[in-house]
Amino acid sequence: MVGVRKFGVNEPATLNDKWHQGSLTKSMTATLAGLFVDEGLVTWTSRIVDVFPEYAGKMHADWKEVTLEQLLSHRSGAPGDLKAGGIWDRLWNHPGTPREQRLFLLQAVTAVAPKSKPGTAYEYANAGYALAGAMLEKIANKPWEEVITEKLFVPLGMTSAGFGVPATPRYINQPWGHTFEKGAPVPVAPGIEADNPPGIGPGGTVHCSLRDMARYAAFHLAGDRGECQFLRPATFQKLHGDVANQGYALGWEVTKRDWGGGKVLHHTGSNTQWFSNIWLAPIRNFAVVVLTNIGGDSAFQATDAVAAKMIQQFL
Repeated sequence: MVGVRKFGVNEPATLNDKWHQGSLTKSMTATLAGLFVDEGLVTWTSRIVDVFPEYAGKMHADWKEVTLEQLLSHRSGAPGDLKAGGIWDRLWNHPGTPREQRLFLLQAVTAVAPKSKPGTAYEYANAGYALAGAMLEKIANKPWEEVITEKLFVPLGMTSAGFGVPATPRYINQPWGHTFEKGAPVPVAPGIEADNPPGIGPGGTVHCSLRDMARYAAFHLAGDRGECQFLRPATFQKLHGDVANQGYALGWEVTKRDWGGGKVLHHTGSNTQWFSNIWLAPIRNFAVVVLTNIGGDSAFQATDAVAAKMIQQFL
């Protein structure tokens, strides 16, 4: 671990510090869905309308066939850009709890036609994951934040896991996020405005330590080998399987690399002020996680360069 918690302040980052994981949250939400499937609480083909029949009368007809798997594989027709129609601004200004925000988002998104016919096209969409999270919390009758903590983080020993930016306002008790402007990092003060709206949580608000991300990576590697104690091998195959040969599974990009012996899983995450980069090579039983508390293209380039160096050195 190198670097500081806040640019311009000599407070070193540590292995136990918490880092915003952005869209690495997506595979966690998909894994939670897999736990629900294994428990018989839901199926991959369960539809939004099956879980929310009370909204059926206000849903566009095409949304009534959208399934949990389609939401998690970005094939539901959920829009990647919520600014159209003012949904994003309304979500930002919504005064309710994260769960109430997701119910608002569910009603707003499904009231109009999907951007594409469900099941026919890929479009990366945080909204799809928010809707999947709403389905899971409706079934559990608990907020997604509580359910994923109880069913995933606690069993894995991810004691640092939480939601939103990790530091306390005005304090440097955890790393701060940074933007990159005019060639220099610019610290962003912690607070609710330093992250996406909490309602979008299932798509990208988890924070945790590097150690706990390593635990999570090891859990997925073990699952791919069929050695996980609380999730079936077939469920891991579903989570890691390329859907419709689109290069995306359920929360993971799927590609091939010679250094990985073939199939590898990858994802990045950022709320524009942090950057996470993870690679899994199940065939080689190898994983790399690189994190930084700065966003932007330079963060992607830096984390990818570090990942490449680690792969070269250790694999």
